[in-house]
Amino acid sequence: MSEAAPDATQRDTRGTLYLIPVALGEATPWSAFLPAQAQAIAAGLRRFVVETARAARAHLKQLDYPHPLRETDIRELPADGPGAAAALDALLAPALAGEDIGLMSDAGCPAVADPGARLVARAHALGIRVAPLVGPSSILLGLMGSGLNGQSFAFHGYLPVAEGERDAALRALEDESRKLGRTQIFIETPYRNERMFEALLRTLKPETRLCVACELNTAGELLLTRPVREWKKAARPALARRPALFLLLA
Repeated sequence: MSEAAPDATQRDTRGTLYLIPVALGEATPWSAFLPAQAQAIAAGLRRFVVETARAARAHLKQLDYPHPLRETDIRELPADGPGAAAALDALLAPALAGEDIGLMSDAGCPAVADPGARLVARAHALGIRVAPLVGPSSILLGLMGSGLNGQSFAFHGYLPVAEGERDAALRALEDESRKLGRTQIFIETPYRNERMFEALLRTLKPETRLCVACELNTAGELLLTRPVREWKKAARPALARRPALFLLLA
C-alpha cells in the first residue's frame, strides 16, 4: 500500500533536512566556499547524518563549530541493502519530531553522485522539508571551467574497470556526444586516473575536446581543456591518487 502524502499542517510542524556542502580538499576554511548564512545554519545544528563520521568531524572543526563534538549527534548513512529503509527512517525520526538535521558528504555537495540521495528521497516521502545550501560541486565547477557545452550535459559516474568494456563505453559516450552535442562527464578512482587518461588518448578521436579537472577549488587545482591531438603532444598531467573529473565533447 502506498503512503498517503502528508498535509501542509504536518509539514509545518516538522524539522528541516539541510544539505550542507563541505570542502573539496583538506584544510580549506568554510569561509572560502560557503556563504555566511549557510555557515550559520550549519553551526546551529546539533544533529548530522554523514557519509563517514571521521570526515564529518574534521569538516566541523574547520567550521569552528561552536558545540562540543562529543555532544553532537553524528550518525553515518547505512549501506544500501536489507534494513536500509528502516535505518533511514530512524535517522529522520528527529525531523519528524521537529528537529533540524544536517546532511554532509565527505567532499562537496551531498546527494550529488553521493549516497545521501537516498536520505533526501526518504525525507520527501515523509513530508520533511529539504533545504539545499549553496556550495562547491566538482561536477558543476568542472563543467563551468571546461568551456564545453553547458546546455546539454550528462554525468555518468564511474565507467567499467575492465579495459575492453571501458574503451567501448568511451566510444559510445563519444558517439553520443557527437550526435547530440552533449558534454559527457565521468570520474575514476584516483589510483586509476592515469590509466583512464591513457585510455582516453588511445580511444577518442583527435578532434574531440577533453577536459581534465583535478583537485578543484584547492591550492593544487588543475583545469585544462584541449583537443585529444594536443593532449597527445603535451606532457602528461600528474593525476595519480588525486581526485579528478573527466569531461569530453566530440
